[in-house]
Amino acid sequence: MPHQLDTAWQPSEVQRERDEWRRRRTLRSAAIAAVSTLLLVGALAVAVVSSPGWERVRETYFDWDKAVSSFPAVVDGLWLNIRVMLVCWVLILLLSLTIAIVRTLRGPVAFPLRLLGTAYVDVFRGLPLLLVIFLLGFGGPALSLRGVPTSPLFWGGAALVLSYSAYVAEVFRAGIESVHPSQRLAGRSLGLSYGQTLRHVVMPQAWRRVIPPLMNDLVSLQKDSGLIAVLGVYDAIRRAQIETSLDFNYTPYVVAGFLFCCLTIPMARLTDRYARKRGYHGAGGHL
Repeated sequence: MPHQLDTAWQPSEVQRERDEWRRRRTLRSAAIAAVSTLLLVGALAVAVVSSPGWERVRETYFDWDKAVSSFPAVVDGLWLNIRVMLVCWVLILLLSLTIAIVRTLRGPVAFPLRLLGTAYVDVFRGLPLLLVIFLLGFGGPALSLRGVPTSPLFWGGAALVLSYSAYVAEVFRAGIESVHPSQRLAGRSLGLSYGQTLRHVVMPQAWRRVIPPLMNDLVSLQKDSGLIAVLGVYDAIRRAQIETSLDFNYTPYVVAGFLFCCLTIPMARLTDRYARKRGYHGAGGHL
């Protein structure tokens, strides 16, 4: 018996054959996927390069010298986009969580608050983001409110916060209402108040469930932060527009798009990976 306990476990011959078959199948699938991808990319590249207007497009959109010369200005503008995105995201989380909690309040006394929260969500989900930016960016400074900045950067950020909070509030509300009512009853039976139950019982469970959609909203915010350029804010897109206007070469726009992709694509892949890890297989798809 001691000799048997000291012997290391070894897989059976059948198990080793299964493992080898799975390994060969994985390698075969990877090879097929690589070959098919190369063929597709190659076919698209040949179709683009062989098109009659390719030379003109290459000179206008893919000029290396223009990309190098405009890169510092576009990067400087992108840093503004990043700061706007970070500040707006914090404010969006705070405002949207407040709206979501208000909309989940029970009782007739809270009806005016629920009505106000519902109206807010309906209005700002119904308005296009670009329209909100125009309305606040041009109308907000005209109000000349005391103590409120008149800069387009402030009002463009306010438009992002107001629009995104309506969507994120619904994400939070769905997470809160997905927690089974028995969890609330259990918290109240232990002597916790409504606020304590919400904080210590409901919100920890809801937060874990809404992280994947919140990360998707963050990816969208990273891109949409460039819309404030319509107000004249010197972000990445505005800087690219200025560089383009010098010689009507559109390569700076390609540079700006590439830099935005460098921000959003890693975040999107991280979101998909987290969603699959948590079991949300339909949230991000598979590569």
